[in-house]
Amino acid sequence: MRVDVDSAGLEVLSREQCYELVGSVPIGRIVFTEGALPAIQPVNFILDGEDVVIRTGAGSKLAAAARSAVVAFEADSYDEQTLSGWSVVLIGRAEAVGQDEHGRIAALRLTPWALGPRPHYIRIRPEIVRGRRINPWAPAV
Repeated sequence: MRVDVDSAGLEVLSREQCYELVGSVPIGRIVFTEGALPAIQPVNFILDGEDVVIRTGAGSKLAAAARSAVVAFEADSYDEQTLSGWSVVLIGRAEAVGQDEHGRIAALRLTPWALGPRPHYIRIRPEIVRGRRINPWAPAV
């Protein structure tokens, strides 16, 4: 099996590998613009097909900032013992989930981990999917 690597020696992940890895962790980070500056917020999420769905409160900065905005979503994992890990970035437009879909999305059971009501759902429809994996370091012989 051929493994693609980038100029830094990191394994380049396929779209399928990226989604498999993203689906294996409960927390990611959404990157959006707030006051013309980049902002990053940790969120729990669920995948709905290839879309990322998060919950947010009414009137939150994230809900306001993400309306039809291009955002990035990043998830990763790192194992300090083996010096291995991966990072996946999904880039696309964020949009509010319509009332007609609320029942179906609510059935996915995305439970907010932050305190307070989170009645609104935001969907990120990725157009760009990029992932890299750091393979375990092996000492030179």
